[in-house]
Amino acid sequence: MPPYESLADAGRHQAVRGFTLLELMVVVVVVSIVAAVAYPSFLSQIRKARRSDAIEFASRVQQLQERHRASNPAYAANLAALGITSANSSNALYTLVTAAGAGAAAGTAYTITATAASGTSQAADTGCTTMTITQSAGAMSYTAAACWGR
Repeated sequence: MPPYESLADAGRHQAVRGFTLLELMVVVVVVSIVAAVAYPSFLSQIRKARRSDAIEFASRVQQLQERHRASNPAYAANLAALGITSANSSNALYTLVTAAGAGAAAGTAYTITATAASGTSQAADTGCTTMTITQSAGAMSYTAAACWGR
């Protein structure tokens, strides 16, 4: 280190390190913009993934309905007839209801409806808060088709 004539000269030869306030503010703005765009997309993907809770439970009820029908003249009228004690899905994000067909469709139809539980993130799943499977005369239909991932 060369000898300096005064302390004022010593300060002029040091390298400047660090960030300016302006540089930090630019980084904060960029991160904020990215977060504002990414966060809603992230929540949408989480909701989409959590729909599998309803799909899994509805599929299980569907299989139980078909097993019940194989040994009975009609589909089960409710979940209790299928041996299911709780209408809540495994993660309690959805509530399921099943109903056998009535009138001309008695014995040949059933409906399974999965409704997002209030107070959960799924209640804000636009267009997919109610998902329905209808089986009638051997044909299956899915309402809110985009929600079923088919």
